[in-house]
Amino acid sequence: MKKQLYRAAAATVLGLSLTTGIVAADTGNITNTGPGSSNNVTANSTDNSHLSNDNDVRLTNSNGQGASTGSANVSGNTTGGAAMSGAAANSNSVSASLTVSNSGSAGGSGGAMWSAASGSINTTGPGSSNNVTSNQTDNSSVRNDNDLTVTNTNSQSASSGSANVSGNTTGGSATSGSASNTSSSSFVFSVSN
Repeated sequence: MKKQLYRAAAATVLGLSLTTGIVAADTGNITNTGPGSSNNVTANSTDNSHLSNDNDVRLTNSNGQGASTGSANVSGNTTGGAAMSGAAANSNSVSASLTVSNSGSAGGSGGAMWSAASGSINTTGPGSSNNVTSNQTDNSSVRNDNDLTVTNTNSQSASSGSANVSGNTTGGSATSGSASNTSSSSFVFSVSN
């Protein structure tokens, strides 16, 4: 009677060991499985990140300048003196610098954070099937749209007044001043994707 009880207990333990099924996890350890068991450690990683950068940069600079000097005239005098017109000048300087960087977001795609399978299967029974599997799917995409537009309009005009000495018994000198325009523009764009 006692031998029959021992045999029944052993059969129960064996039956429990045969019920070991499939283990699906990122990490796992499987030990001491019975004969004919199926043991699996599986990791599934999917990257569905989509990154879109749309940079629109527009710069418009309009510079209109005009410089003119008045006329210098000596006339209708017995003794004419000197007449001088002053100088007129315009100066304009524009400098623009722009930096656009999207490089910091490039690391957010392309499978940078894969979770690989990590596991161990030890001491399995005869005829058992043991697998460690890692499945990785990368559906990531990066789209960069950079539109840079520069419009620079520079319109300049310079004229000096007339210098006239006439109708005098003794004529002096007449000098018209100079007229000048100066414009300087500098644009620097830097785009990094």
